[in-house]
Amino acid sequence: MSLRLKDKSTIVTGSSSGIGLAITKAFLREGATVLGVDQSSAPAEIATASGFRELQIDLTATNAADQVIAAAIGGHGAIDVLVNNAGIGNSRPILDTSDEDLNRYLQVNLAAPFALSRATIRVMKGRGGAIINIASAFGVLGVTRASAYAATKAGLAGLTRQLAAEYGRDGIRVNAIAPGLIATPLVRERIDNNPWFRRSMIEDCPLGRPGRPEEIAEACAFLASDASSFVSGIVMPVDGGWSSTKFLPEPIATSEV
Repeated sequence: MSLRLKDKSTIVTGSSSGIGLAITKAFLREGATVLGVDQSSAPAEIATASGFRELQIDLTATNAADQVIAAAIGGHGAIDVLVNNAGIGNSRPILDTSDEDLNRYLQVNLAAPFALSRATIRVMKGRGGAIINIASAFGVLGVTRASAYAATKAGLAGLTRQLAAEYGRDGIRVNAIAPGLIATPLVRERIDNNPWFRRSMIEDCPLGRPGRPEEIAEACAFLASDASSFVSGIVMPVDGGWSSTKFLPEPIATSEV
């Protein structure tokens, strides 16, 4: 079996749960070495896996990016792939968003990936590599009830395009994935308790279901691999068609089929 990421040294932020955990598992399965970066400790299922190391750190802390790079270089000697996955969601309308709330979203969702990308590019220059940002379908379209979150994810998409333009000649590819509704444990709770959320994100999705973390991980593995060697500067929707569809037709009655 061909391993798409064999011997690639990778960093995955937000690696201990949800989408980040799925990405970490997929990368390890594909032969990569992974430095998992999270404030929480890695679950037992990957903590002892061959090729996995972890760093528990708050990415908004001073010099956090430098500490991540030092840990990656110290463990593997190089950095081939960076996945900026760590983030916070569930924001509110702008009139209900305080300055403190806004600053938190900016720091976690945009400033931390900016700083870590900058530190990583310094290492990648001269040898190339891939940076993958986990953005959001909410950063592609205007949506209600998500002002700070959507604004920061749109900023992350913009950063993706900018870095791809600036560092492509250094052999550095920069892409983003824009997930739709992904059934992580936290999101499942929102689906169960929020009829508006369920209707907007599932019933209005052409595929009619939430995505799985593993489906984001597969897209991420593709963008990290040599199979995407001529792909850079894109924001790839992985959302079941949600962002491409304005109105869905009414269901066709059985008698009309």
